[in-house]
Amino acid sequence: MSGDHGHTVTVDAALLALGEIPELKLILVGDEATLAAALAAHKHVDMSRLTIRHSSEIVEMHESPSKALRNKKDSSMRVAINLVKEGEAQAAVSAGNTGALMATARFVLKMLPGIERPAIVSAIPSINGHVHMLDLGANAECDAQQLLQFAVMGSAIVNAVHGIERPTVALLNIGEEEIKGNEVIKEAAGMLATSGLNYIGFVEGDGIFLKDVDVVVCDGFVGNIALKTGEGVAKMMKQFMQEEFTRSIFTKAAAAMAMPALKALGKRMDPRHYNGASFAGLNGIVIKSHGSADALAFSNAIHVAVREVKQDVPKRITALLAATLGTEPALEPLK
Repeated sequence: MSGDHGHTVTVDAALLALGEIPELKLILVGDEATLAAALAAHKHVDMSRLTIRHSSEIVEMHESPSKALRNKKDSSMRVAINLVKEGEAQAAVSAGNTGALMATARFVLKMLPGIERPAIVSAIPSINGHVHMLDLGANAECDAQQLLQFAVMGSAIVNAVHGIERPTVALLNIGEEEIKGNEVIKEAAGMLATSGLNYIGFVEGDGIFLKDVDVVVCDGFVGNIALKTGEGVAKMMKQFMQEEFTRSIFTKAAAAMAMPALKALGKRMDPRHYNGASFAGLNGIVIKSHGSADALAFSNAIHVAVREVKQDVPKRITALLAATLGTEPALEPLK
């Protein structure tokens, strides 16, 4: 019910996802009358795969996480996460207030054994397809042990969702040389080097997009800045291209000739195809959609949730963490 567009996007996204994933069943959580009216506007809705769970409150985008957690126990966000806790749903997907969603999910679902803090992880486009990066904003400061845990969680997710047996892992740093970085980064590098993970060393900011790496690890302060910087550069380049291709009749003609390539480029970089960030480390699956997501973007977040459910990502994180600490055998490769 929250996010920038509320149910007007999530209902359309739900119907889109149902059409794309035959085995999917969805519970729409929110004001029952509002959701029923939105569904009634669509013809041929398969209600055997879609149910409504009423909730009387909405967490607004500007609300503080602590107040939302304490005062809105019947919010659509809280009820959805409760459904995961109770086993009635296998995952929750929300475009709502990120801080409130994280606080509520952590309070209700708790953490996986051996994980100290949850991290926000998402796929972002790179020259080799995409790279998974974490933390993207949940933890402003982290110690070396927590960065190691993030590396384990990122590796388990990439292994589960993309079938890469030994994902490559890099630490985001201000240089690739061993002497670069603060003490936390240097300590984390030493721990990763002996962890058994496929650690390849440091990567700089440009390497997020240009290096052949599967998982990039950093604290949430640095990660969020890097993510927003990349998004800003992409928007700036789009604006520059639009300005240059409309500058004269000649550039307009050039744009017409280049249109197939421009459309392919736009599709390749379309952030809607990368929407859906995992709250890794929780004892349950919670996926955060961008607040401004449209129906296509939000349906992609649902796809992320389905993939994580099918591969039981929390269980894989627990197993890989145990293997990294030397207490249990490593994960079996995907079949």
